[in-house]
Amino acid sequence: MPFKNLNGISDKTIDIHWGKLYQGYVKKWQEIQDKLEKIDLTEASTTFSEVRELKVEQSFAANAVLLHEAYFDVLGGGGKPEGRAVEAIARDYGSFENWQENFKALGMASRGWVVLAYDFNDGKLRNYIADAHNLYGIWGASPIVVLDMYEHAYFIDFGSDKKAYIETYFKNINWERIDKKYAKIAANY
Repeated sequence: MPFKNLNGISDKTIDIHWGKLYQGYVKKWQEIQDKLEKIDLTEASTTFSEVRELKVEQSFAANAVLLHEAYFDVLGGGGKPEGRAVEAIARDYGSFENWQENFKALGMASRGWVVLAYDFNDGKLRNYIADAHNLYGIWGASPIVVLDMYEHAYFIDFGSDKKAYIETYFKNINWERIDKKYAKIAANY
């Protein structure tokens, strides 16, 4: 795994985060998919029905998988922020430093996720937060940089010091991978 042996984020945290939590979401997402194939659609109701509950939890589990994959995808490597993605960040935020300050502040404010996303609605990079996997997602936006702010991501190594975790996260970002992801996403706009 490229996100092992990180600077300041322990392998124990990664083993629990990736090996147990993320894998549990993958398993649950597949279980929901299997149940949806067999559901009795004639029982559908807005008050309560199995299909409604499964579809709500499908969005939670699917986004848990996707956000965790995006989070782990950019970890490992560090390096200097450079490339087309950094240029686009500077364009849309006035400077890379402005974006970074905004992203870090959102990390302090978020209960779940901070996401730098490419917004296909206007072709700009925007920072968003999500307090849960299936809350506040923006239709037509694709995650590029994702920061997990749930306690499981940092509590073993940092206790309640969210700020130290965020700083450490930035030391572990692989800007080359971010640049490749940005290029692939922006090419579709």
